[in-house]
Amino acid sequence: MTLPAAIALALALAATAARAAVLEVGPEAPLKAPSEAARLARPGDTVRIRPGEYFDCAVWSADRLTIEGAGPGVVITDKTCQGKALFVVTGRDVTVRNLTFARARVPDENGAGIRAEGAGLTVEGCRFVNNEAGILAADSPAGAIRIADSEFAANGKCTTRCAHALQVGRVALLRIERSRFSGTRQAHQVSSDALRTEIVDSEIADGPGGTSSYLVEVSGNGSLVMEGNRLQKGPGTANAKAAVFAGAGRDVQPGAEIRLSRNRFANDSGTRTAFLLNWSGTDARLEKNELLGPVEAETSGGRWLEVARRNAAEAKDAAKDLLRRATRHLVHKN
Repeated sequence: MTLPAAIALALALAATAARAAVLEVGPEAPLKAPSEAARLARPGDTVRIRPGEYFDCAVWSADRLTIEGAGPGVVITDKTCQGKALFVVTGRDVTVRNLTFARARVPDENGAGIRAEGAGLTVEGCRFVNNEAGILAADSPAGAIRIADSEFAANGKCTTRCAHALQVGRVALLRIERSRFSGTRQAHQVSSDALRTEIVDSEIADGPGGTSSYLVEVSGNGSLVMEGNRLQKGPGTANAKAAVFAGAGRDVQPGAEIRLSRNRFANDSGTRTAFLLNWSGTDARLEKNELLGPVEAETSGGRWLEVARRNAAEAKDAAKDLLRRATRHLVHKN
């Protein structure tokens, strides 16, 4: 970078910093509800929400926001925006910190604490309690979702379809650190279609009352790295097949890896299960894991049947399309 360009960049960054504002939210603050701050926020602003229970929802459209609790006991609850979530985040590179999201419900039965629709979201020190979905993140191929020091408790719902405790679409990276998932209802605790999923030093457990399906499910044939986690499948599990499922996507990503190391998994379901059900086509490395109970370390059982089923469905769809085109051609010709 030339000196004039560096000076211009420094001046632009300084001007941006000077324009950034701190918006205070609370019963005694200038702004009474998060939604008021969301309407006023500009790129780079910080929103500080004072302790209290807010029956409110907000759509955050500005980029590079920091939205944080100014102390313990900041709860966003009960009201959802756009039929989606308590917080709908459409801005890029947003950080959400020290907030609790509770009791999100929507008609589609996938109401989330946070619906992430922009590229790049960081969640730190947050709690997601009794929502249909804790976090639901849309596809953002260049984006990353980072979750640290957070808790997901008693989320999830499966009726006509499933809402998971954490569900991430096709993003570049999902990284979870020092976080806890427990008591998920029927759905997966972590469901990821990210090109790379990393879960480190976290706890993912059904406990005595959880009824989750897979503890971790990745379906995009990207990479999965799990290190130093504590995992448990409980007696109420909705799926005794496996703890971790690496699914059969259409194409294995170049350089994809599956590595599970130094994890502790306890199977308390009463039924023999697999630690890893690997349908991905990527060879897995399992290193120094502690497996307790009736557990098979890895299996690919059922993979070829699923591939055959999918190929048959695709062939059926192709035949239907060919028949439709042939019918249109005959009608047009006559």
